[in-house]
Amino acid sequence: MSTSQQDQRHVWHPFCQEQTAPPALPVVRGHGASLFLEDGREILDLASSWWVNVHGHCHPAIAQALADQARTLEHVIFAGFTHAPAASLAEALVRALPRSLEKGTGLDRVFYSDNGSTAVEAALKMAFQSWRNRGERRRTLFLAFEGAYHGDTFGAMSVGRSSGFYGPFEDVLLKVRFTPFAETWLDSDEKDDAGVQARESAALADLDAILDLDGARLAGFIAEPLVQGASGMRMCRPQFLRAVCERVAARGIPVILDEVMTGFGRTGTLFAMEQAGVVPDLVCLSKGLTGGFLPLAATVASTAIYETFLGQDFSTAFAHGHSYTANPLGCAAALASLALFESEGTLTRIAAIRQANLGWLAEAARLPGVNRPRALGSIAAVNLGSGDGGCDYHSSLGPKLKARFLELGLLVRPLGNVVYLMPPACITPHELARAHALVLEVLHETAPLYAPA
Repeated sequence: MSTSQQDQRHVWHPFCQEQTAPPALPVVRGHGASLFLEDGREILDLASSWWVNVHGHCHPAIAQALADQARTLEHVIFAGFTHAPAASLAEALVRALPRSLEKGTGLDRVFYSDNGSTAVEAALKMAFQSWRNRGERRRTLFLAFEGAYHGDTFGAMSVGRSSGFYGPFEDVLLKVRFTPFAETWLDSDEKDDAGVQARESAALADLDAILDLDGARLAGFIAEPLVQGASGMRMCRPQFLRAVCERVAARGIPVILDEVMTGFGRTGTLFAMEQAGVVPDLVCLSKGLTGGFLPLAATVASTAIYETFLGQDFSTAFAHGHSYTANPLGCAAALASLALFESEGTLTRIAAIRQANLGWLAEAARLPGVNRPRALGSIAAVNLGSGDGGCDYHSSLGPKLKARFLELGLLVRPLGNVVYLMPPACITPHELARAHALVLEVLHETAPLYAPA
């Protein structure tokens, strides 16, 4: 029986309508920016395999670190035990994350889990229980941006319900207040700053109203810094994010930044928060943490948050954990991945990708039906359809575009009517130029059909 036959008989795939989705493509190996299929085809991975791959598939340095660790210690319960990979990675993350110059503090305590949703779930629980441990029981609400997506566990779904993914669960989600996200892009509306400043001012006014009404009931504020991924690669300016975080922090409300997608170079700096000059109370990390090799996540907390959980009995402890918390293999992969940022000049590579993407976006934006070109780090995106429209994840256009890209040897996974590129940092200039040309070819075929009359 072939891999495809086995898969169709037994596997349930994520984010798919199994009754109508085409058969999954069997991948036999990966190298650099490419995936190789069972039928011999090579597919250029322009989605970094769901945004996790940083340095390229099967990078030998990470593979070697994994092999070495597997011969030493594969796993151990992390309650009451520790090991060198986890301790060393925690120290490396604390050193890499920014510190507050005003407060002289930073994100100092690393809590491990296994994926982005669990990292967010842990952060929400930490923020909530921190208030309870201090005797404050009014704090039962969370604050999030409209359009946010933070994962698929129940807390994460609650703060991402406005993304439109969670209709069946609406009745059982946490209480959340949503504040506007002042979206920006690269066209003339942004060049003179008039349009974006108006949107930002209106969004901040709405935020102030929420804080005046419910500020004393908010347990925390969570945001994807600079880029809302699943909502269609929606971007905001660093100064807008900073203004929002400053307003929230001024009310004593913990700030949680979800760097699951934006972390580890994706936006051009190691962490997106660096560009906004924001040091949150909690940060969520995953996806690129291990370079795309193994599931691993971390929720990193400030000392102030951590200390609210200290006491003489278990009642104030953080009673949360996962069987594979701080898995040594994942930690070893993460350490090797972090080392590559320096040895391979990863951020310099990402800067070069951004420059190439800007040229591609300029060409794409000239096509009728293509609008809202935007770029940050290795991410580039455009919308198809009306210039006034945002992302429509449920658009039937997405699957059609994905299939056409695959015919051309490209893994591009549109978010409905949003076409985005997010390649790994190892992609060569030649590979990227070929990808740009082929994506333009598809946009030439498709975009005019969706241009406003």
